[in-house]
Amino acid sequence: MLQESPGVLLEAHDLVMFDLDGVVYVGGQAVAGAPQRIERARAGGRHVAFVTNNASRTPDEVAVKLAGVGVAADPSDVVTSAQAAARLLRKQHGTGARVVLLGGKGLEAALVDEGLEPVSPSAGDSAVAVVSGYGKDVRWREIMRAAVLVRDGLPYVASNADLTIPTAYGLAPGHGVLVRTISEFAGVAPTVAGKPERPLMEETIRRVGGSTPLMVGDRLDTDIEGAHSVGVPSILVLTGVTWLEELVSAPPEMRPSYISPDLEGLFEAHPVPETVGGGARLGGWQADVVDGRLEVRGEGEVADWWRVTATACWSHLDRTGGPADVSDVVPPGPDRTTLSE
Repeated sequence: MLQESPGVLLEAHDLVMFDLDGVVYVGGQAVAGAPQRIERARAGGRHVAFVTNNASRTPDEVAVKLAGVGVAADPSDVVTSAQAAARLLRKQHGTGARVVLLGGKGLEAALVDEGLEPVSPSAGDSAVAVVSGYGKDVRWREIMRAAVLVRDGLPYVASNADLTIPTAYGLAPGHGVLVRTISEFAGVAPTVAGKPERPLMEETIRRVGGSTPLMVGDRLDTDIEGAHSVGVPSILVLTGVTWLEELVSAPPEMRPSYISPDLEGLFEAHPVPETVGGGARLGGWQADVVDGRLEVRGEGEVADWWRVTATACWSHLDRTGGPADVSDVVPPGPDRTTLSE
């Protein structure tokens, strides 16, 4: 269930780890208020990290994109799943190891930075492992050769296993589709470096510093579950992919510690709803699940509405094994937090 922060949430944390798409920006535009709030966190003395499962871009390229939406960032503030995968491979196989590369320049640069030698799938006979990451120019013949190498015994590391990726034309197949294809063909489960697995989260803390991290994300199955994997608290912001249906269906390992409509929640206290029967009450709102359907009544702060709703619905899910019906429920406020101008 939700955790309480009696004071300003950020005061209890010295490292804030921000997911990018859906938290900092959407497409080519900043999420409303995100640049100002990130700068406010940094000005308050917090370490700020930008954490991404996208292995196709280098940290320098991510920093340039952040600057383009008004967020000041140094490449050293950016930690990618490619970097986590490369470090994992170096620890396993040592400096100088030859690794089959199936991905883009972000993954290639990460391997080189770790002292590894990336080689093409056609040179796989001299390699010690295969690594893959999102790369829009990866060719099918390279995928086939790499898949055979994995089937024949080379260890397989995947930067991430996200099944979807946001694009200008909507959600499209992500790198996880490729990972699943290779895994099913080879009969081998890969080692995954990106969220929600531990390597990327641990790499971020190691690189950026801080002893009391907080993960900020919009996606339950990567950001929030990733925080659970390393035992750090998380705050879910509702500016990205997660909305009411996803939130009320979340199993325990995907439930955030805190919920906020946007990044302003970093600078606020987070009260915990009082449980009343099978429902929840907070700040003028009362939420109950009656005959399997969510009912919320009252008035108050939008953030408190989400807190009572999540608490009541998670209690129902744990008790019955099924999610509450929220098809007729309309959250207060705008449907979605909009982009900044």
